[in-house]
Amino acid sequence: MDTSKLNFTVMPTKLKIMNMVEAINLGLKQEMARDKKVIILGEDVGVDGGVFRVTDGLYKLFGPERVIDTPLAESAIVGASIGLAAGGMKPIAEIQFDGFMYSALDQLISHASRIRTRSRGRFSCQMVLRAPYSGGVRALEHHSESPETYFLHTPGLKVVIPSTPYDAKGLIVSSIRDPDPVIFLEPKKLYRSIKQQVPQEEFTVPLGKANVFREGSDVSIITYGAMMRPCIDAAEKLKEKISCEVIDLRTLKPLDEQTVFRSVNKTGRVVIVQEAPKTCGFAAEISSRITENLLLSLEAPVERVTGFDTPMPLFKMENYYLPDTNRVIKAIEKVTGF
Repeated sequence: MDTSKLNFTVMPTKLKIMNMVEAINLGLKQEMARDKKVIILGEDVGVDGGVFRVTDGLYKLFGPERVIDTPLAESAIVGASIGLAAGGMKPIAEIQFDGFMYSALDQLISHASRIRTRSRGRFSCQMVLRAPYSGGVRALEHHSESPETYFLHTPGLKVVIPSTPYDAKGLIVSSIRDPDPVIFLEPKKLYRSIKQQVPQEEFTVPLGKANVFREGSDVSIITYGAMMRPCIDAAEKLKEKISCEVIDLRTLKPLDEQTVFRSVNKTGRVVIVQEAPKTCGFAAEISSRITENLLLSLEAPVERVTGFDTPMPLFKMENYYLPDTNRVIKAIEKVTGF
């Protein structure tokens, strides 16, 4: 990727080619060095450096009091983080895989999301919950989920899903500094599959600001996370006949409606792509907001490309389940041919 087109929050003095694992690791390291209240806890995050090695090396740098290996108890990990946050610490909790997050839903929905309201603003819950997210690596059951809707539906939680190493580093720093609980979902398919120039110094990517990854005039493609890849590929394959604008949401909540609406007003046609099942997915929410606010700007019904309303299948059928470039192309041709 050409990083000259990116808006740096600081003037970069040194760039390094990194994958997403390395970028997040550097962001965590720099925030822990900057603020002694930042701690990490989770299963195997310390000595082993995490199952995907995102926290590799942090145990040696900051010690067992700030990089804490916990029992296999997701509810306890999140519950302890909530208590730490209420006490003034800034915990970063890791759930080893996305499908293990459900055990902690009670803590997140009943407590983390409500502390500010419950205490009339006396307490906040400044914590980040990280987890490897979504499919594409042929993993086992409960290891390839797309649970973002549960968190999006819960008032008080913010939801972030990066799609590039640059964004991953900037967004993890912003999430750690944010005063509210942030669910930070890391597409495991992208952990090591793409590399990019990333500033080695501290920088932030603001929460609630989408990125117009590719400008176009005929159709708006709205997506996030690992689904950026098939969307970019589809736009490239169609460039001779259809001009596609590709928007990477980056932060699902708060949603950057302004960027989305500006694009839809320009193109009049919309394709929304998500990996999660179709029913009650975030694509439906985006579609609803566009229809409610920009109905007269639309030249065609909004089209959704999604996973199916089934559990993520194993090995053989995973590629069939995941939205791919061909499915995105068909959706683009459908709305432009309406």
